[in-house]
Amino acid sequence: MTQATTRPGSARPIDFRTTAPHRVVVLALDGVYPFELGIPNRVFPLVPGAYEVVTCAAAQDRTVATNADFSVTVGHGPEALETADTVVVPPFDLRFLSAELPEPVRAALARIRPGTRIVSICTGAFTLAAAGLLDGRPATTHWALADLFRRMFPRVLLDPDVLFVDDGDVLTSAGAASGVDVCLHVVRSDHGSAVANRVAKHCVVPPWREGGQAQYIEQPMPEESGSGTADTRAWALRNLERPLTLGELADHARMSRRTFARRFQEETGTSPGRWIVQQRVHRARQLLETSDLPVDRIAAEVGFATGTSLRQHLHAAIGVSPRDYRRTFRADALEGARG
Repeated sequence: MTQATTRPGSARPIDFRTTAPHRVVVLALDGVYPFELGIPNRVFPLVPGAYEVVTCAAAQDRTVATNADFSVTVGHGPEALETADTVVVPPFDLRFLSAELPEPVRAALARIRPGTRIVSICTGAFTLAAAGLLDGRPATTHWALADLFRRMFPRVLLDPDVLFVDDGDVLTSAGAASGVDVCLHVVRSDHGSAVANRVAKHCVVPPWREGGQAQYIEQPMPEESGSGTADTRAWALRNLERPLTLGELADHARMSRRTFARRFQEETGTSPGRWIVQQRVHRARQLLETSDLPVDRIAAEVGFATGTSLRQHLHAAIGVSPRDYRRTFRADALEGARG
């Protein structure tokens, strides 16, 4: 499976050059995990002037129990949700989970305006599912809770292998650090890779993690030392312009094709072919943002046979053409507008 799933064209980048700061409201529920509660306030303010982040409770009593040995008092009540452009629901201890949403939580979610982007982290997806917001939609949550989630919410198209799912106006992510992944993805969607990369560098995290949750599920250690595919992946990234067939990758790793494909899937959560396409699209997006190279030249630089192939893969990934992507996310244009 891929690192993330998206629905191309379901949401368009926001023109922050002509709008007020985008308001992110973080909904803290009883049992909230303190680490994940702080992720939006750590990531979004690193884009100067673009986002305003506030935290609210589901009830007017703004004291929220955490899953640790302390409570927090947040700055706003549920009315803040009425002003949100994006709502983030951090995870909470499932001991606070009931078969139906508590009435204050249900009432709070009802305050969210239609069209507002909603993002959940880890068990936050249980709240969205209980509210019916994920019925018939793809979503993810922590892999260890997949069976419970499926039993409770059979109408949701759960994919427990990915780090996050972008379904346009609703995004769900897996456990803990994937909250950073999905917030960086939001920044990338809103402002482009160059801005998201700077935010990631400030947070000392990778701007884009390879693979999916499968790589974090406990696996028996390989019997042979040095038998992984990491070196071959690093080599492939240095040689994206080459055809990079499965046979060539397996030969570099000194494995049979079958063994290489199996090890690659175990380590990254995706197939070699899908991973190569993801890396080529990612590199192409960087070049579209930071260079004036024509599309055909970029296609050749990243290993797509033709400009048409690049257009098809980029549209499949994010729902826009190279020309439209470049117009929106040229880093120098954005910096000039903010400067």
